[in-house]
Amino acid sequence: MDSRITEKLTILADAAKYDVSCSSSGAKRKNENKGLGNAEGMGICHSYTEDGRCVSLLKILLTNHCIFDCAYCVTRKSNDIKRAAFTVQEVVDLTINFYRRNYIEGLFLSSGIFKDADYTMERLVRVAKKLRQEHKFNGYIHLKTIPGASDELIKEAGLYADRLSVNIELPSETSLQQLAPEKNYKEILLPMGSIKDQLVLAKEEKQLFKSAPAFAPAGQSTQLIVGASSENDHQILQLSNQLYKEYSLKRVYYSGYVPISSDNRLPIITEPPIIRENRIYQADWLMRFYGFNVQEIVDEQNPHLDLDIDPKLGWALRNRHMFPVEINTADYEMILRVPGIGVKSAKKIVSARRFTPLNFDNLRQMGVVLKRAKYFITCQTRTMYRQDFDSQTLKRRILFGDGSVRSALLTQQLDLFKQVG
Repeated sequence: MDSRITEKLTILADAAKYDVSCSSSGAKRKNENKGLGNAEGMGICHSYTEDGRCVSLLKILLTNHCIFDCAYCVTRKSNDIKRAAFTVQEVVDLTINFYRRNYIEGLFLSSGIFKDADYTMERLVRVAKKLRQEHKFNGYIHLKTIPGASDELIKEAGLYADRLSVNIELPSETSLQQLAPEKNYKEILLPMGSIKDQLVLAKEEKQLFKSAPAFAPAGQSTQLIVGASSENDHQILQLSNQLYKEYSLKRVYYSGYVPISSDNRLPIITEPPIIRENRIYQADWLMRFYGFNVQEIVDEQNPHLDLDIDPKLGWALRNRHMFPVEINTADYEMILRVPGIGVKSAKKIVSARRFTPLNFDNLRQMGVVLKRAKYFITCQTRTMYRQDFDSQTLKRRILFGDGSVRSALLTQQLDLFKQVG
């Protein structure tokens, strides 16, 4: 590979790592006419080697030049970093060459904004168009939509990309104005609305005409940065819930803020809030697949997720009056709310109990995590463990094992002896 291209790749691949809003699940682009690649079925997923290298998606920026000065962004115009930019043809050649070598199965392409939104967006679209039309590339393509780009360019992007995404980045207009004053929510939400409308229109056209072109078949997504601004978990999840409902997003991705520049508007932290990010992902999963609403997970009185335990267990400990659940008679929706029981296990339970009463061994074989579930369920009215512990004691048992309670009692006794002595 040419040394100049190698240098660009090093710079622009490194800059792209801060964007987590890339996923290919949901795409079903078949390989036809002896083309290259295939995004059939579940599409392309992130695939990592044992040493941590990602080998499935070529994830790069078209350029890290940017006219904006967002405080949290590594490519901000005031940041003293080495700049680079690919040409359209260079990105196309890299994608094809890497695919032929079996390094990748798809492309995630984002960009800093140089000149203006349309100028940048037009080049992103040209990359996808060249891959599809000139090289018959049928692998997965995810394009970042540039806020402020014209509806015509967004529509064209959706004809060649499997997924489009518009990053909101910050969870409130107030924070956006403080940390990224050149941006505003209106310019971000407008393309989201345009993509949603195009998705609905494409679906209707497909029902009438089988040959109608697909539009971003894997839908749209966005990214929220966690920890760069002061919003709590309740505010973040409320915004995500609104985006899912109003813009039919496939995914909201959460990225723990990585301290990349010194700016007095940003919090002083030494490492990204990874655990908090993970808890928010778990809460998002509960909203999307487990029937929870935001207010059940966090509310104004309890705006932060418990970092020690997952949100589902947290909800169960706050709602002990709803347990235990009898596995053989409870509704599917209630079984889903039992800690340690996932969607697949819940479906297996509902299906299997039609033929025979289930016991704890059956649940273990179905993949139920009894370490958690045993405190919240009964099987044929039988319990596996005492369920009369208070919530704090139960939380300790689940986190540290049965011995934690005995240890806590022993500590209390020793403290009492010390006081008496």
